[in-house]
Amino acid sequence: MTSSVTVHRRRLRLGAIAAAITALTAGLIGAASAQAEKPTAPPDHAVTAMEQVAAMQPGWNVGNSLDAFGGDTGGETAWGNPLITEELLQTIKAEGYNSIRLPVAWDYEHTGPGPDYTISSERMERVAQVVDWAIANDLQVLVNIHDQMFTKALPDDRENVLAKFNSMWRQIAERFKDYPSELSFESINEPQFPTDTANQDAHTATLNVNFYETVRATGGKNADRLLVLPTWVTNSEQPHLDALKATIDELDDDMIAATVHFYGFYPFSVNVAGVTTYDEATQQDLENTFQRTNDTFVDNGVPVIVGEWGVLGYDYTRGTVPNSPQYGELLKFFQATAHQAVEQQLTLMLWDAGSYLNRHTLEWRDPLLKAYMDSGFTTLSGTASFDSIYLEKAGTIADESLTLNRNGLDFEGLWQGDTALTEGADYTVSGDTLTLTAAALTRLAGDRAYGTNATIEARFSDGLPWAIHIISYDKAQLSDASGTLDGEPWSGWEPCNSSCFAIPTEFNGDQIATMEAKYADGTNAGPHTWTAFKELWATYRPDYDAGTISLTPDFFNEVRDDEPVTLTFHFWGGGTIDYTITKTGSTVTGTTA
Repeated sequence: MTSSVTVHRRRLRLGAIAAAITALTAGLIGAASAQAEKPTAPPDHAVTAMEQVAAMQPGWNVGNSLDAFGGDTGGETAWGNPLITEELLQTIKAEGYNSIRLPVAWDYEHTGPGPDYTISSERMERVAQVVDWAIANDLQVLVNIHDQMFTKALPDDRENVLAKFNSMWRQIAERFKDYPSELSFESINEPQFPTDTANQDAHTATLNVNFYETVRATGGKNADRLLVLPTWVTNSEQPHLDALKATIDELDDDMIAATVHFYGFYPFSVNVAGVTTYDEATQQDLENTFQRTNDTFVDNGVPVIVGEWGVLGYDYTRGTVPNSPQYGELLKFFQATAHQAVEQQLTLMLWDAGSYLNRHTLEWRDPLLKAYMDSGFTTLSGTASFDSIYLEKAGTIADESLTLNRNGLDFEGLWQGDTALTEGADYTVSGDTLTLTAAALTRLAGDRAYGTNATIEARFSDGLPWAIHIISYDKAQLSDASGTLDGEPWSGWEPCNSSCFAIPTEFNGDQIATMEAKYADGTNAGPHTWTAFKELWATYRPDYDAGTISLTPDFFNEVRDDEPVTLTFHFWGGGTIDYTITKTGSTVTGTTA
């Protein structure tokens, strides 16, 4: 379909190549340049879409705030975050971000009935207030319609869905038509159509074209404002990229960007199917995804915003569970994602619903993770094959080896704090094999109390040092247990309650990597029947402080009655431990092997 707004096609916009390069490089944050001068948002019409999107790098989502619903403040605090403040946005800018994505729920309690579908003035002006704060603090802003629930009915109720969708965008566009180009619009978040999956790309195109024509028709600065179009459910598989590219080609407007989301290789992202490390499959998934997105869009002059990225299993509410994914492997993933985005000229916008920046204190919950995110934009720091060396408490300490991932850098030695370890006596390097000697490990382990005894750093010629934790452990001990699943309502988002089954566990300094579940005949038990390895947190939850491993209602809902299930827990240090559970109605018994 060709847009009727032909006057806006093929506009020639001015912009120096040097400015584009500055936007793409000087705007990329790194651990060493977080306080460096950042490129300002582009003045009206002075840059191309490609340059504007490059200047948005990196971006941050104000997630679970204006996209929430319910509660006393129109939903904004309903999901655990405080009200958005100008101080929050000033903090984000000071931390090196150049743009925010502002997900907004316009429906629910904010939009009236048809035929007008009037958005409340309170909602409109609250969004405008946040946009004003962002622009005043030199942040570009991407505003969307985040609540796609009503658009799911498009295949079955096309006329009413489009009437509402177009009315909402018309009102939004009219309210912001005089805003500068620092504000851009995104059609809709993750469009999906469960009743007609065969035509999902066509329905996505319908929404995107209606959004485009509605916004452009309002005139003013919307005539050539940057408009961002998603693939179906912001998926990055090639057929969906091709479908969106076809839509963009037909619209023939040079101020359009594409958007996809990226949460990594799914088994790694949620710790399922036994993928517990940033392995070759996880790395290949990242590289392939960004490469084909670049090839489809960027190489053809269409900029790309990765509107959400992260890992699905990372959530600060999980308390003492650090291994979804394992922490050092998580650092590798975040660094590599930023690095690949720069390589493929994609702009990243971190999805943060409160897990990364604590919005109550305006401090990063994990500064080291933030540093690795930043690092990837400028330098691919050196790492090692793992971030820990496990020493059996009762065993004889021997030499232990790790593989260095130099990432093109020079290895410059090991340090414990300000003290350099001695090459030869404390460690040796042969090729990429780093070996710590038994003597050094004995000294570092000290009294060999359970847990981390010491942390040393592998330093390289650039980038961040790689932490290596020296951990003492004994094999974990699981105890027999029995209990009743009382059926208390449980959403899966909250802590385990009496609907869960707790296995008493003495972890003895060790931690779980993954869990298998099989029936006696060898078939897979529990959810995800395609794999024996179950999803951490969704099906089992270790609590290292409480000394329990809890099996969730979601696990038991997929377990057959009166058929014993062998659980095999894989530990980072101590191999595997088998444990048998049997469910009979609401009664569960668990026994050690």
